[in-house]
Amino acid sequence: MKLYPLKFSPVFSYRLWGGEKLKTVLNKKYSENNIGESWEISDVGNSETLVSEGIYKGKTLRNLIEEFKGDFLGNKVYQRFGNEFPLLVKFIDAKKPLSIQVHPSNEVAKKRHNSFGKNEMWYVLEADKNAELIVGFDKKLDKEGYKKHLDEGSILEVLHHEKVAEGDTFYIPTGRVHAIGAGVLLAEIQQTSDITYRIYDYDRVDAKTGKLRDLHSDLAIDVIDFNCYDSYKTPYETKTNRSNKLVHSPYFNTNILIIDGGLQKDYSKLDSFVIYICVEGQLEIEQNNEKYQIIKGETILLPASINNVELQTVSVKSKLLEVYL
Repeated sequence: MKLYPLKFSPVFSYRLWGGEKLKTVLNKKYSENNIGESWEISDVGNSETLVSEGIYKGKTLRNLIEEFKGDFLGNKVYQRFGNEFPLLVKFIDAKKPLSIQVHPSNEVAKKRHNSFGKNEMWYVLEADKNAELIVGFDKKLDKEGYKKHLDEGSILEVLHHEKVAEGDTFYIPTGRVHAIGAGVLLAEIQQTSDITYRIYDYDRVDAKTGKLRDLHSDLAIDVIDFNCYDSYKTPYETKTNRSNKLVHSPYFNTNILIIDGGLQKDYSKLDSFVIYICVEGQLEIEQNNEKYQIIKGETILLPASINNVELQTVSVKSKLLEVYL
């Protein structure tokens, strides 16, 4: 049986900082309060997403990789990762600010947690007035200076705060201290990992547990990049009906497609699966004489055996994030 473009049922995660925008803006269906994350495509244990439509409904990513191998992942990707799916795709809604945090590298995460590291990127879908992200430092520090600010409760004073708007993009390599601010809704693309070192959390008590959340200062200090950089935001072009480079890294490549009318895509030379994340509008994907709908807030995966698709907008100009290895 042939593979086809695959949608997955999201896994929703409670967060003390979560709001309602996943429901009100992205049309997600859930009944709980404080849902902060929608895991769209996940191979993380206990949070695996299941195919939602077609003959493979109910299958996990691992099921599909074990059955189809390179036809699903791409031969070069399968040789590198085996039966593990290398990426995790999320939508994140921060009604309140997230903790200040940092992620370990592949080497450190493997040694400490037997996990991938967590290089990631953010694409802002919506931001309230004056909403901001924290990315990196505003001045170069060393371990002693950092610990002093942390001990004195002044760490926020040396972090880089950047006001954001729809379309702003940031690459967050491992070691870069970061946090999503209140009022930001974004798409996150990352390595498959759930390893986060929390270094500051505003002394908040989680209403669900009645306790302060754990901090991981000792683990974090060995992985932090204390350098200060001229710019943290990713510049990119916005040409219509072509793939515009957003973030290309050793861990994933992401482009933005701004589609007006129709666009043919040929992936025959790519040798990788492709993920489309719809961040604006509505599209029809035609493949092998079948049509698949995708609207803002939905994600769809094209297995590597699919070489050609046609993208057609439905009444309005639309935007997709295009992700592959």
